[in-house]
Amino acid sequence: MITRRHLIRSIGGLSALGVSTAAYGVGVEPVLRLQVTRYQPTPRQWPADFPLKIAVIADIHACDPWMSLERIEAIVDRTNALNADIIVLLGDYVAGVRRVTRIIPSSEWAKVLAGLKAPLGVHAVMGNHDYWDDRTVQQAGHGPTVAHRALEAAGIPVYENDAVRLTKEGRAFWLAGLGDQLAYLPATRYHRVQRFGVDDLASTLAKVTDDAPVILLAHEPDVALRVPARVALQLSGHTHGGQIRVLGWSPAVSPKHGIRLAYGHFRLKCDLLVSGGLGCSIMPVRFGVPPEIVEVTLGRGPVVA
Repeated sequence: MITRRHLIRSIGGLSALGVSTAAYGVGVEPVLRLQVTRYQPTPRQWPADFPLKIAVIADIHACDPWMSLERIEAIVDRTNALNADIIVLLGDYVAGVRRVTRIIPSSEWAKVLAGLKAPLGVHAVMGNHDYWDDRTVQQAGHGPTVAHRALEAAGIPVYENDAVRLTKEGRAFWLAGLGDQLAYLPATRYHRVQRFGVDDLASTLAKVTDDAPVILLAHEPDVALRVPARVALQLSGHTHGGQIRVLGWSPAVSPKHGIRLAYGHFRLKCDLLVSGGLGCSIMPVRFGVPPEIVEVTLGRGPVVA
């Protein structure tokens, strides 16, 4: 995950390149740029003759001025224009920075996201900030977050250690959504503490009841190191690509078991795609990793002789 210490160190190095470069990282890339990043992975477990297009939205972090409702509306329009079969939302909808002019209520950004449309629907999981921002849930130690309830009120199902079987033109696949791995942060200000998740990978995959291929939604990517080969593709966000990425290196993302799952496509037991996301966390800065919508195309369709 992104750590405050590593991000500040990265920003310090960026600032050393010049004031204009630092200004670009704060005022241009995070708020004005938006790109579509396309992947065509070929997971071993996904049938080559089963085409499926997925649009991926991650880490919105709604707040003024960095991620306004108008900007979210533009993201919705750009996503709908991809004409994907299915749209998935990978968590962290609430603000991730403190220097804001307005925290956008969940009911407002969820209403905008309700404009997303795809034949196989729009499906969501929660992120760590959605949990950390909800004091009631943090104190109770359980329960759906405000963000969770807002999405479902807007007609978008949210998955927490659950799976659903979907079909496209008679071909079935499973969409599984993992509970957040960093959901609970014990209330202490002066001591180093562990974060506790609500993820249950075993029970989530136990809900897959046939041999149709599986797509797993997991906000944090590190679980991919434990995901079995039964899963064809894992889609994750959380890292923002490190927010500062230079020559393919994301210094703000710590490695896990020697692997830095910061951004892009990885081939483990399952294929993993880590989105650079859309918003910012800790500080409103991006450099070398513009906000992105991810388009994933699986399969190539039947071969025509």
